[in-house]
Amino acid sequence: MNAKRRTVQGRDVAFPVEVRDATSASATFAVSSAAARRLLPGDELRIAEILPGRGLCSIAAIDYRDNDLGEYREISIAFFVRPRSEKALPWLGAWADLLRGRLGTWILHLPVDQAFTCEAGRVLWGFPKTVQQIEFEVGPERARCELIYQGERAFSLSFPRRGGRRLPERELVTYSYLDGVAQRTRFRSSAEGFGVGPGGAELSLGSGPIASQLRSLGLPRRALMTTWMEHMRARFEAPVEL
Repeated sequence: MNAKRRTVQGRDVAFPVEVRDATSASATFAVSSAAARRLLPGDELRIAEILPGRGLCSIAAIDYRDNDLGEYREISIAFFVRPRSEKALPWLGAWADLLRGRLGTWILHLPVDQAFTCEAGRVLWGFPKTVQQIEFEVGPERARCELIYQGERAFSLSFPRRGGRRLPERELVTYSYLDGVAQRTRFRSSAEGFGVGPGGAELSLGSGPIASQLRSLGLPRRALMTTWMEHMRARFEAPVEL
């Protein structure tokens, strides 16, 4: 098997997988680290705590317009984590690494609205993609996403549309399980029209399993921060075993 190239639904996909243009919005919340830990599938990762008993959960909405995997919309629900073997200062170390972009994520749910990217995400990285109904509307001042999961409204979330800064390229990492084996995927991301600020998100929960999981984490509550990327670019490498 060629580690730099895979075949998905008869199409060749080469690493790195490139995102040339997307709009991304995210909200980060403080949540119960004990509740988050119960949702982790194995022992290789641990929740990065920012305070005793408090971890971080990010909910993001992305509109991919130019991407090696096609045009699609995506919602990510993820926790900030560390490999269990990684040493770090408690609490202050998590804050410092979060601000520097050095804190990795593990994705709990990654619904998309197209079948090809769903299979590609599962085959290439082990991402937990499913095909669902996603609405993502961008207005002059705010953007709003809504997830219909298995026919039920799981949640809606709105973000402030703000920022005209440039975010230089930086290397980030996300973790996943491919065929039951923990993996690390490095990717590089940059953006134009970037903004970040405290609060600003409005989360409304609906029904179904995802809404129940978010409630178990202590949501809805005020977001610690929200980010906006008008034009985001990224390059995702092949995963490597953790």
